[in-house]
Order: sequence, then structure tokens, then C-alpha cells
Amino acid sequence: MFDSVGSSRINDVFVFTTENRGHSPEEIAEMTLNKIMLVSEGAPPVIREQALAHRDRLKEVLVFYMKRVAQSERTTIWALLRNQGHRDLAEIIRRL
Repeated sequence: MFDSVGSSRINDVFVFTTENRGHSPEEIAEMTLNKIMLVSEGAPPVIREQALAHRDRLKEVLVFYMKRVAQSERTTIWALLRNQGHRDLAEIIRRL
């Protein structure tokens, strides 16, 4: 028989919704950063400022590469549609 003594904490749950669109790279980057980085309100001011600057830079990098991923995905879809003879749909995707 097992005896266990302990506790656990369930983190806060956040729900992000949009209306008539998907999430932007900026929104997804913010969600990502909320999962991987926490800047303490009680941190010394110099450390807090440095951590926030680092967070901002990470967000810039995440947004840049997420935009590249989105463009690459559209290119793949464009090529698949074009190769299957759906040139009109491929052109719509290319223009996004």
C-alpha cells in the first residue's frame, strides 16, 4: 500500500479567443512567453528591467520566425494546389 503526503499547485488557466480569424504571431508569441517566462513583481528593479527587456527581445524573435512559418506554410499549400490543377485557389493563397 502506498501512502503519500504532498500537495500540488495547478497554475492559472488563460483562454485566448479571436473572432473570425486565427491568432496572430504576436498573440501566439505572447502566449508562448507566458508559458516559458515569468518576471517577478518582487524582483529588484534592475533585474526586473533586464528580464523584461530580454522578454521583449524573445517576443521579437518569436514573432519574426512565426511569420516565416506562416509564409512557408502558405507556399506549401500554394504549390500543392497548383500541382493538383487548382490554379485559381493557389493564386488566392499566394495573395494572402
